[in-house]
Amino acid sequence: MDPSIIIFFESGFNLIYLALIWALVVRMTRNLPAVHEENRPAARSIRAAFILLAAGDTGHVGFRVLGYALGGLDTPVNILGSSMSLAGLGTLSTSFTITLFYMILVIVWQQRFRQKRSGLAGLLLAAGLVRLVLMALPGNDWAAVTPPYPMSIYRNIPLLLQGAGAAGLFLLSGYRTADRTFQTFGWMIFLSFAFYIPVILFVQRIPMLGMLMIPKTCAYLAMAWAAYQGIWRQKGSPFRPPKPAPDAAADMQA
Repeated sequence: MDPSIIIFFESGFNLIYLALIWALVVRMTRNLPAVHEENRPAARSIRAAFILLAAGDTGHVGFRVLGYALGGLDTPVNILGSSMSLAGLGTLSTSFTITLFYMILVIVWQQRFRQKRSGLAGLLLAAGLVRLVLMALPGNDWAAVTPPYPMSIYRNIPLLLQGAGAAGLFLLSGYRTADRTFQTFGWMIFLSFAFYIPVILFVQRIPMLGMLMIPKTCAYLAMAWAAYQGIWRQKGSPFRPPKPAPDAAADMQA
């Protein structure tokens, strides 16, 4: 396929995605006072998570669009005296914000399902901290256009744990309480990682696999839409589990 067609398609998708995700974040912010009081703590955390996601992706896909416009993804930028490619800077920004995104989702699960203490939730938060430490190691080579192997594998292992754990918590609690919003969250997280794992493992050898990031990105957009429809649009409907939610994390560890 003609590279110019791929660049045109990717750039168009990236700009549309950024417009949609930021529009949802703005609507979440403007309509937050209308959310039922009992739903508001989780709504605030969800909004914070998607602000981080949108900000990181603005760097990630936004810098890719800018790089193409300036002649290539390896277009250099100077950050605190160090030279980086636009693509590398975008990868760094989204790697940082997606880690925080999943840490906040664990907090959302605790707020939504009244889970004050959970060993698995603590483990998932710790996995996020481990990932941040791994990201600070020099072997990451954030200046590179293509993530270095095998460091990209090492730093993504904690992220995979975060994603799998968060999806499991949302699905288990969501089905127990008939909460369709968070059932959707769980399935979309699994779907996003189903597209992301081949990219992590093989993109250095098969660059076209990078196109799988498009359906992965759509999964996150679907999560934001599900949250807005299920919480913001249900203004007069507080979420109350029919009984105190069981400690789903304890069951998953058994």
